[in-house]
Parts: sequence; C-alpha cells; structure tokens
Amino acid sequence: MSVVVVVGFGLVWAALVWLDVWTEHGKEATVPGVLGMDYAEATRRLAADGFAVELNDSLYDSSRKPGAVVDQNPRKGTKVKPGREIYLTINSLSPRTVKVPQIVDVSERQAKALLNGVGLKNITVVKVPSDYKGLVVGARSGGRMIVAGMRLPVSASIVLEVGEGPAEFSNDEAADSLTQAVEGDGFDIDI
Repeated sequence: MSVVVVVGFGLVWAALVWLDVWTEHGKEATVPGVLGMDYAEATRRLAADGFAVELNDSLYDSSRKPGAVVDQNPRKGTKVKPGREIYLTINSLSPRTVKVPQIVDVSERQAKALLNGVGLKNITVVKVPSDYKGLVVGARSGGRMIVAGMRLPVSASIVLEVGEGPAEFSNDEAADSLTQAVEGDGFDIDI
C-alpha cells in the first residue's frame, strides 16, 4: 500500500511542477502604457515587449487624433503573464455615418427632431420663398442636396431650407390693391 501512496504523491508532484512550467508560474511582465499612441505604433511597442494585441473596439471623438489608442485593458503598470493579450480601443479614422430620415415636406421643428434623433446636431436654417410657412422644402450638406436614405457622417453640417410662407401685405398695400382692383372696374370708392 505504501508504494501506491508514494507513486500517487510522485504523480501529484510531477503534475504541479508541469503546471508551474506550463503556466509560467512566478514569471510576470509589466504592461506598458500605449494611450495616445497611433495603433500601429502601440502594436509594435506591445509586441516588442512580448504581448499579443487585440483590437477590441473603436469610437469617434473629434477632439482626438484619428487612429489613436484611447483605452487599453489591462491598464499601464499591471503585472501579467508574459505573452498576455492586451485589448485596445482606438479613435475611429472617420466619424460614424447615419441614414438621413425623410425631412422634406415636414415642419422645421419635426425635421430638427428627426435629425437630432439620428445624431445629426449641426443644423442651420435658411428661409426660402415658399407657399407654406415653416415647411422644409429642401436640405443640403456640403452644397449637395440631401435625400432620405442618404448616409452622412454625424459631424456633417446640415442646411435646412424652410419656407417663409406667402408674402403678407401691409394694410396700406392691401388698401391700394383693393382700390386698384375696384377702380379698374369703373367703381369709385373712397377708402
């Protein structure tokens, strides 16, 4: 029975030694900081230190350099096993694009709400002659007409062309117009 116990302890000890070697027990590396670096530069730096790199996500922030690393996991200074995978989040090279909703033939207020709803916030209103006051009759971005379904970057500037409505007469203009119309028929009316 004692031989079985000794062999059992020997197998357990061998398994633990093998596990220590396989998991590189006792070995550690410190993760360098790569925030703000270009993705390619950060990848070279991490690979030079023996780490694997995985692009985890991207986001767009106009205040940051396109392609720059904005987050890393594990963080700078963390002690990890050599060869550990480092996950990076970068600033996208271009802003996210969105699909333009139907904004022509709706009110100015509704068009602004629809555009804001998809993320388009840079909106300017230009009044144009139209039979309908407050109705969006067209929209432009970068000098090009916008149509429903078109994709635009969320940073795009939108110019809404909103109708001024029919021209309104002042009381004097209305009286002159009425006088001319009636006098033209041979009636003499004093207003």
